[in-house]
Amino acid sequence: RSYSVTGVQTCALPILEDDLTEKLFASGAVLIKGPKSCGKTETAKQFAKSILEMDRDRQVPVIMATNPQLLLAGETPRLIDEWQEQPEIWNYIRHEVDDRKAKGQFILTGSSNPNDNVKLHSGAGRFTVVQMDTMTWQESGYSSGSIRLSDLLEGSATDFYEPGTSLEFIIDKILKGGWPALLNESQRNAITMNSSYVDLLCEVDMSRASAVKRDPLKVRSLLRSLARNTATLVDNKTLEQDVKTSERNDLSRNTITEYLDALSRLMILYEQPAFNLHIRSSASLRKSPKRHLCDTSLATAALGLDSESLLRDIKYSGFLFETLAIHELNVYAKANDANVFHYCDSYGLEVDAIVQKRNGNYAAFEIKLGVGYINEAAENLKKFQKNIDTSRMDLPKSLNIITGTGFSHRRPDGINVISLASLGK
Repeated sequence: RSYSVTGVQTCALPILEDDLTEKLFASGAVLIKGPKSCGKTETAKQFAKSILEMDRDRQVPVIMATNPQLLLAGETPRLIDEWQEQPEIWNYIRHEVDDRKAKGQFILTGSSNPNDNVKLHSGAGRFTVVQMDTMTWQESGYSSGSIRLSDLLEGSATDFYEPGTSLEFIIDKILKGGWPALLNESQRNAITMNSSYVDLLCEVDMSRASAVKRDPLKVRSLLRSLARNTATLVDNKTLEQDVKTSERNDLSRNTITEYLDALSRLMILYEQPAFNLHIRSSASLRKSPKRHLCDTSLATAALGLDSESLLRDIKYSGFLFETLAIHELNVYAKANDANVFHYCDSYGLEVDAIVQKRNGNYAAFEIKLGVGYINEAAENLKKFQKNIDTSRMDLPKSLNIITGTGFSHRRPDGINVISLASLGK
């Protein structure tokens, strides 16, 4: 992504652009999904030859009711921005792709998925999907990207040494987030903008995504609970109790489920699934996902936190750092045809992240903000590896510890310690 923000040109490594280019060559239409303001439209405009803004052109509803094909006429690739405003356009695009029998005809962008009651036919064979997130440290220029996830997934990373970064720098980036428009803003301005994002989410976006009026106070209570419990295994019953205790607000479990579905539709909530592993012990594997908001800045904004707050509560900052690292791994994983999981068993053994490629190769990661828990994390990874039933599955290609303030190096036991400021795709 490359943006001009407050007059300063920001050039970023084209992680998503490579994926978008590949999929435009492979399919008739590409859907770019992601939370509002993550840069979908600006990225798509760099590829589009013509643009239709579904949420701005007042003629769109009239034409949709009379002759929808007119909306699809234009140079290709044609960008259909905020397509979910008129979700029926999906089916017309599907037919148009069939009729034209050509690749790279349309790019669709949207910051929410349509309601479940909208009947959309499968786009299989016509559409491919690009999932867009807020910007990574490598895209923003905060990480050298010298330690590549692609190498870690092959077990081919060479020896390395790089310094870490300061706690103050990490906290600043947690608070500001990866929003393209805020890259060159001050921390104070970014906090103000992120607080406004949360306000609009509670007061407008949740109701629009659900097509049902949502109580902004209850939405805010749930967001705050999700923020407090970021990067943890928390079920709906726990969220219900947490909202009641901490927010003095009552949210039924059914309402919580509905709100979580709406947050997922807006791509604000990310659920990190459990890893299915063959193990030697009799422990049972936990199946619940870990929950994260799509950007750490939304968690801190929901709770009204600033740098002083996070410096006073390093334990909570560590959970936020885990969410930040999972965000980075998730983006880099998608660039490597991989997914990010977590591991937890009934004996209490946990591994923060398992990244697995489609071909089965995988790597294990513990995530620690500071250097004080590196040795403990290393022993945890060894215990995890020792418990794998190698008669049924291979060992991980690498064992890794992502750190914030620590420096990047390979330990004598072969475990990689990787500063977030060194990690890349």
